[in-house]
Amino acid sequence: MLGKALHRCIPMAGRPLRVLILEDRPEDADLALHELRRAGYELNWRRVDDEAGYKANLDPELDLVLADYHQPQFNAIRALKIMQDMGLDIPFVIVSGAIGDYVLKDRLARLGTAVKNAIEQGELRRRQRVAQAALEHHALHDSLTDLPNRLMLREEIQKAIGTNAYAVLMLLDIDNFKEVNDSFGHQVGDALLRQMGARLREPIDAEHLIARLGGDEFAILLPGANAKEAARTAQAMLRALERPFLSEDHALEVTASIGIAAYPEHGAVAETLMRRADVAMYGAKRTGGTYAVYREEDDPYDASRLLLRADLRRAIDDRDITLYYQPQVALATGDLTGMEALARWRHRERGWIPPADFIPVAERMGLIKPLTEYLVELAGKDAIAFGKTAVGLPVAVNVSMRNLLDPHFSEMMEEVIARTGLPAEHLKLEITESAVMAEPSRVLESMKRLRLAGVRFSIDDFGTGYSSLAYLQKLPVEEIKIDRSFVGQMSSQAGSAAIVRATIELGGSLGLEVVAEGVEDEPTWDALKRMGCSAAQGYFIGRPMPVFELEGWIRHWSERSQAA
Repeated sequence: MLGKALHRCIPMAGRPLRVLILEDRPEDADLALHELRRAGYELNWRRVDDEAGYKANLDPELDLVLADYHQPQFNAIRALKIMQDMGLDIPFVIVSGAIGDYVLKDRLARLGTAVKNAIEQGELRRRQRVAQAALEHHALHDSLTDLPNRLMLREEIQKAIGTNAYAVLMLLDIDNFKEVNDSFGHQVGDALLRQMGARLREPIDAEHLIARLGGDEFAILLPGANAKEAARTAQAMLRALERPFLSEDHALEVTASIGIAAYPEHGAVAETLMRRADVAMYGAKRTGGTYAVYREEDDPYDASRLLLRADLRRAIDDRDITLYYQPQVALATGDLTGMEALARWRHRERGWIPPADFIPVAERMGLIKPLTEYLVELAGKDAIAFGKTAVGLPVAVNVSMRNLLDPHFSEMMEEVIARTGLPAEHLKLEITESAVMAEPSRVLESMKRLRLAGVRFSIDDFGTGYSSLAYLQKLPVEEIKIDRSFVGQMSSQAGSAAIVRATIELGGSLGLEVVAEGVEDEPTWDALKRMGCSAAQGYFIGRPMPVFELEGWIRHWSERSQAA
């Protein structure tokens, strides 16, 4: 129906009014056009008189539909419903009334006002739609990169699960991103993050979702894929990241760690897949790998492990966790050179619980600090006790990446050393390559302070991480330990033997002692000896043992060495 009368209508700014007229009488259409021109509108119009013509000319770019209510075969109400069914919101004015010059002209005199009102209302609705769309976009997208955010990712995961037999979620975290912000500023870091979406898009299809979850963490959703296919995609993404990123005249080289969780194998709802992909991603960081598929044994949030938290807290307080010691000996002379302290927990109900189960729980649940403090103190006291038999031998204790990133770790270690009375030079802290490279500057600062106090350092599991030779030279370490995965395969795999040989040569060139872990038999011992390895550790020499068995082992080993 026509609206209230106004004296004049305002023309469309800068362009003609695009009008579709539904009218079976050309002369009535001409009268309507005359009134619109009289109201000040410049017109771009087309007339139709049936449903087929109406549908063919109904365009989202129209400014107005002007429809006669009464037509023999196709009327305005039917036209309005068709427009609504098509999802269009075009200002729609219905002209009604008796046919006759006097009546028609009287009604059309108010047409300009009605059109103006309809267009203004349509524009208001359009602005509301734009504002609503902007709010929805903001709610579902990251403001820095304009990629989908965590909320949209969760919705899309559920859609993928509901419509596919398989799906994979990958979480990617940029390694050492804090170093970029600290060295070049947040502006450079933000520019890098904005480029990540396009770079990650290169190896995947257009329908695959890439989201930013916050900070330097991204997610990739692969509907219809399985874990094996996702592993190939992860490799392709990591290769895509090898090209430097250009940001503010800086060429930035970055690496990343990727965690993979698959539906239905690893979870049937979005939250479970997101959490387990996160577990896998941190597993990749811990091992120094570039990507990892979720494994239940790595998950500190597994239900059985959650039950360990309260028990672990109690075990630390009650001193139920003990240390076993595995000896290290010089390959050239057979002399005892040190002991590695290995945590052992005998649960009162569940029996022996391996460190691979309770250490991740301690790290995730905030118990790694009190656990490390207790174990270092216990190792110090034990070292003083067996020092009467093995005078001056260092005892090595493994420390976590979270320990090294704790700003109070150095101070805590100094206090523990003071309490035990152990000379600082008799304590050796073993750290992994991946821990060293997690936050290089902070780790180096902590290591230097402790080294000045006399504490010694060893790089554990060398060869499984990604530390550079240049960075290794900066570290205050005196020893590197070759991972057992290489040592144990020396006799069967030429590649492992080559890695062991190269590591021994590298250690020698840097003036470092080299300890081979996992020496299980005499042929491996002999081969390492020929290569010039400094020391060995493994079951061929001695199994981990409680402190009270050390004296007997030392006596037995001395007799065995002399006989050899």
